[in-house]
Amino acid sequence: MSVRTTAPPELAVTDVTVRFAGLTALDAVSFTVAPGSVHALIGPNGAGKSTCFNVLSGLCRPATGTVRLGDADLTRLAPHRIATLGMARTFQNIVTTQGTVADNLMLGRHALSRAGFTASALRLPHVRREQRAHLARAREIAELTGLGHHFDSPVALLSYGDRKRVEFARALCLEPSVLLLDEPVAGMNAAERARTVEVVHAVRAELGLSVVLVEHDMGLVMRLADEVTVLDFGRAIAHGTPDEVRGDPEVLRAYLGTGAEQEDAA
Repeated sequence: MSVRTTAPPELAVTDVTVRFAGLTALDAVSFTVAPGSVHALIGPNGAGKSTCFNVLSGLCRPATGTVRLGDADLTRLAPHRIATLGMARTFQNIVTTQGTVADNLMLGRHALSRAGFTASALRLPHVRREQRAHLARAREIAELTGLGHHFDSPVALLSYGDRKRVEFARALCLEPSVLLLDEPVAGMNAAERARTVEVVHAVRAELGLSVVLVEHDMGLVMRLADEVTVLDFGRAIAHGTPDEVRGDPEVLRAYLGTGAEQEDAA
């Protein structure tokens, strides 16, 4: 297994604002993902978490603010350029169930291919060598994510949890320095969630990358995250360790309606 020998670059989000037809989805949001850390974005439904992920991955451009990965400014780049600079993303919903696990993981290697169209069509020797190397790396990532014994299996025949891990493994095949996980355990049963936690721990230890996580499962967030940023109505209302955030009055108010709301209702 190839292991990163240098720390991944810092991801810095600074004063990012996104508006849709007059609605402010993100309001001057800032946070920093330390190299090699797991950073969780949490908040109630409609807080702006998905919009933030869309900004990070290039699917949405902010009205103001910047996103930087090390020295690279990602703010106005297209998604494929952001991917080549080291950012990979999964989605809440499973994108495809076509082909085998190997086929899906090789799609993730496509952006790393150096062979041109003509050389690939002619199956020149150096192209075949490169393809063998990509396939070997895809198999390593399948083993790391618990999919090794499914490598040649059709994705459509896998369990829901395994299909979600195919999405995870395909993102890893881009060799990212930062991995964006969008609700990675949504819809999973308890055993599948526990397995996914194990896989995230293994990936972080083996590959040395940073992880940014959007997740509603607070138990998972508390077990995985080093730092947490809490969003509410598009604003960052708290930052800190899981323990610090868990007791923050603003977070309790956003999630549980405690404090001022209860006083108003009295």
